Amino acid sequence: MDPLSDNNPITIQILGICSALAVTVKMETAMVMSVALTCVVTGSNLVLSLMRNVIPSKIRMIVEMAVIATLVAVIDQILRAFMFDVSRQLSVFVGLIITNCIVMGRAEAFALQNPPKLSFLDGIGNGLGYSIILILVATFREILGSGTWYGMRVLPEAFASNGLALLPPGAFIIVGLIIWVQRSIIKKFEDA
Repeated sequence: MDPLSDNNPITIQILGICSALAVTVKMETAMVMSVALTCVVTGSNLVLSLMRNVIPSKIRMIVEMAVIATLVAVIDQILRAFMFDVSRQLSVFVGLIITNCIVMGRAEAFALQNPPKLSFLDGIGNGLGYSIILILVATFREILGSGTWYGMRVLPEAFASNGLALLPPGAFIIVGLIIWVQRSIIKKFEDA
């Protein structure tokens, strides 16, 4: 439960910010990216935890990358097969899950030191923590920028949409506000 609030990968650890800025213009792409990253971080944590006692320390990073890259390739192919339009919208961002700090960080910091069950749960927790922020950012961006939510009109046609919300700087502002609100609620502040 820790990654959902007190140790959220985006708002507390400040990891995975790039995808939070890039794929949150619409709820549909944010949801697909959330599911994709959650599957990869959970799967890689589980596989690497199962292999942790047989991975030579000199090549552990290579093994981690190979496992993560394999899972990302599988997710990418599934998206291309069943959600081609969304796959095209996400384009390179699904492939960049390989380099996402959340996935590598959880593999290195948790999966290689803990049993499979805990590593699996850690992957789910971090994936859900990431997903919550992506969904929040996408909700604000789509409503403010297009007047829709998940493609359904929620604001009247007369509503003057905010073009800034659809641009990366708008996403950056929204992420910054979410970080500020969350850290104020849980009273977690960094020293200058």
